[in-house]
This record gives sequence, C-alpha cells and structure tokens, in this order.
Amino acid sequence: MDFILIKWKLSDAKDVAHFANNKKIADNLRDAFPHPYTLKDAQEFIGNCLSADESEKIFRAIEIDGKAAGSIGVFKGSDIYRKSAELGYWLAEPFWGRGVMSAAAAQICAEAFYKLDIVRIFAEPFATNAASRKVLEKAGFALEGVMKNAAVKNGQIIDYCMYALLKV
Repeated sequence: MDFILIKWKLSDAKDVAHFANNKKIADNLRDAFPHPYTLKDAQEFIGNCLSADESEKIFRAIEIDGKAAGSIGVFKGSDIYRKSAELGYWLAEPFWGRGVMSAAAAQICAEAFYKLDIVRIFAEPFATNAASRKVLEKAGFALEGVMKNAAVKNGQIIDYCMYALLKV
C-alpha cells in the first residue's frame, strides 16, 4: 500500500481525530494517548509536533490517499540515554496488516540515524501486541528482552518488550 511520511499540518487535525478515536489503538499505547480522541486532542498533538526541535524529535504524519492516517516519531533521549531514541507510532485500523507501518518505521529510522546524533533506536510494545512486535521485526529491530510486570494498562499489570535497532 502506498503512503508517504510528511511533516504535520494543522489541517490534518480532522483526519487524526477521526482515525485516532479508536479504543483498539488507545489500548496498545501509553495512557497519554487519550480515548475518546477529540479534535482538540488532535490539534494539541499537531501543535506539539510543529513546535518540536527536529534535532531532538522527528514527528511525521503517515499519509494514505491524501489523509493523515497515522503518526510516527523518533524521540532522542537525554543524559546517559542521549545516544538512544525511542520510536513511537500508530496507524488507522483500516490500514492494518498491509505493510505500511513496517515500511514507515524503516523509513523514519533511516532518517533519524541520518539527522540525529544517535546509535540506537528502541521501541517498547506491550508483550500482547503481536502486530506491533511483527512490525518492528519486519523493520529490522531485534527483541532484547521482555520486561515482566513492568507496565500498567487499563488497570492490569502487563509485560512489555524491548526492541532495538542499532546504527550500522
């Protein structure tokens, strides 16, 4: 499936509010990702993306058929983690299982290794999120470990996985 990664525009807020307002997406992300997801949430998110320092954070919209159908970003660490960055993403449910996210992850990681002074990109999907784990593996990430009882989501203590991609 064809997609492009583009810089966010305020006009993307309506698409984001529509696609992100999905409990299946929120259930697999950190609590900072709200549900329900409103137009105001989308506007605030896009505003934060637009004001981000691209030497520290790279935010991109995943555009499919002219619509902002997802988000992907790489966020540089600080202090002793300053050579690492975290990958985060979500995609609208109608586009799941089509290879979009693995390709988008590979693309933004290449950009991040080029633009940011980092040697490692990591991601922390919940252990039960088989689809996200597959995305990372297809994008070249290696499983480094499973963090047992390390997170709380929807009132449940859960495991998450540590995946990483090293700069070649």
